Amino acid sequence: MMLEGISELPLHQGHVPAWLANIMKRLAKAILEIMVEEFGPDKIVERFSNPLWFQAFNNVIGMDWDSSGSTTVTTGILKEVSWNNPDLGFLVLGGKGRYARQVPEEIPYATELLGINSDTSKLLEKASRIIAKVDSVMLQDNYTLYHHALFVSENGVWAIIQQGMNLKHRMARRYHWFQDTSFYEDPHKAVAGIKHDLVLNLVSRESRKARKTILDLAKENPNTIINEYSSLFNKLKGQREILSYITPSRTGRIKLERINKIIIYEPLPLPKHILEKLRRTYEVQPGNLDDLLLIRGVGPKTIRALALMSDLIYNEPPSTNDPVNTPYDPFKYAYAIGGKDGVPYPVNKKDAEEVIATLEDIIYSAKIGRKEKLLAMKKLSKIKIRFRIVY
Repeated sequence: MMLEGISELPLHQGHVPAWLANIMKRLAKAILEIMVEEFGPDKIVERFSNPLWFQAFNNVIGMDWDSSGSTTVTTGILKEVSWNNPDLGFLVLGGKGRYARQVPEEIPYATELLGINSDTSKLLEKASRIIAKVDSVMLQDNYTLYHHALFVSENGVWAIIQQGMNLKHRMARRYHWFQDTSFYEDPHKAVAGIKHDLVLNLVSRESRKARKTILDLAKENPNTIINEYSSLFNKLKGQREILSYITPSRTGRIKLERINKIIIYEPLPLPKHILEKLRRTYEVQPGNLDDLLLIRGVGPKTIRALALMSDLIYNEPPSTNDPVNTPYDPFKYAYAIGGKDGVPYPVNKKDAEEVIATLEDIIYSAKIGRKEKLLAMKKLSKIKIRFRIVY
């Protein structure tokens, strides 16, 4: 299941009650142990790179059917279960808020516990930093990242799950990555959520030339770029250059009719605010996009300004398409034991305990031997989940 992408969910507040959190941990542990026995830890990490499978797992263990908390709570549950049971062969790092920023600190401990070499550890740290930048800088969709989690197996197979929030629309959007994904060209293969009309999508295939131009501009003398940028900034404010009263246009200067075709994604930052950042990129002379994004201070405003210059000067506009589609509805899995918010119905403790007991019994049997394991998996396939109709 080689599927990475974005999932979009409403922002919810509240917390998971202790009794439900305990059920979720036990049920998650039971399911993961079955998966390790059947597929191995690498496959578990790969599965979580699929946003739809992640949502299904979230719903099965009893979390809300459509909540932003499905990311933070489920990832938190998985992190606790994986660190308390290292024999599963994979670990979850990071999490929400300040925990997201702790991934670089947790990587050495995780790789040592899993027996991963130092070279892979460095690759994990770089991937974590680059992906955080890509989903906030290269894809500017008005969602602010506040959650970042790294999944890694004992063989070094990794996936990253991030989430951003849009307070205006009261929505959260989840981004899933798998290690074989290109960082800069159509990395999101599956997207479930609300499609927005206008985003700055520099990771689209359509933005290939714009990405090259942006990298070239980052190595140009910043004064040249700022002169053009300032001219655009002033024209958009309705100001005119004094020379425009003498001659209709000048070679190398911005023409008004060209500006009218430029798409402005957000209010432009003042030229003086990005000059210093452009000077940093000029000093570094980045050889590729990784180098550019990892320069301290290079964020959404700087890249947005360079994208506008790419469009304006070289007529290489970036894509404005939001990468959204909805292959299927994962919320049907909410009917396994119900959800915290009572949707589609309240969690039934008795039903949940029966599911857990059955899974735990299957796992116990599966550990006895190959024959018993096969019988146990047949039992699992026959489990009947009760559906309720709520009016």
